[in-house]
Amino acid sequence: MQIVIALLVVAAVGLIAGLLLVIASHFFKVEEDQKAIEIRGCLPGANCGACGFAGCDAYAEAVASGKAQPNLCVPGGADVAEQLSAILGVEVESSEPKVAFVSCNGDCNAAKTNANYVGMVSCKAANMLYGGPYACNYSCLGCGDCAHVCPVGAISVYDGLSHIDPSVCIGCGKCASACPKFVIKMVPRSAVVAVACSNADKGALARKNCENACIGCKKCEKTCPNDAIHVLNNFAVIDYDKCVGCGLCVEQCPTGSLKKVNLTADPS
Repeated sequence: MQIVIALLVVAAVGLIAGLLLVIASHFFKVEEDQKAIEIRGCLPGANCGACGFAGCDAYAEAVASGKAQPNLCVPGGADVAEQLSAILGVEVESSEPKVAFVSCNGDCNAAKTNANYVGMVSCKAANMLYGGPYACNYSCLGCGDCAHVCPVGAISVYDGLSHIDPSVCIGCGKCASACPKFVIKMVPRSAVVAVACSNADKGALARKNCENACIGCKKCEKTCPNDAIHVLNNFAVIDYDKCVGCGLCVEQCPTGSLKKVNLTADPS
């Protein structure tokens, strides 16, 4: 008899608890935004954070509530922007897709060293110790902090430099943010010329520390027929709105710090 009573008590408690849960779920349920769900279905799911939000779910909710523009998804590019604009019923300007590029050409054969770094394999840690082992204070440190944060494995490190595969890169910019030397730049995917140097030292010192450094000679600037390249802060800077990719600057560069590139490979 005691066993039966115990079973009835347990059953009654379970029934009451179940009813309470049903009532609570009814009154405290969070209504799902169907528009946010639809938007989320259009996003690539990389959760890279390039849009400025924690992930695709957060971005979808922000777009649905009108707190974010629908053209901020870097991996999705113009296709996703068009899909989101259709869902929202608005016109959105698609932005030029970008890709990460290492603006440093100081490989093991070109860059001079001041010391041997022995410690944590981290660019941030190496940079905190007198700016790292290289004589050039603007050099890629080659410890791979950028590779560690890349969500798609587009970066490999060899010959003392980070190398980015444009066919894999989604343009999220995490590598650029992780680089303590700021040598990773986001350039338009349509670019055909890029500057592989970030050295702001004057020409003689820059060349002394790295054989491949930009020396600020301005030959590229004088050669460009479209006024698309200028030497600013002692190294060349390209205005991609003006550059037509003629390659004359590359031919005139005496150190090879200007390079022809092919970044058009679509990672999707």
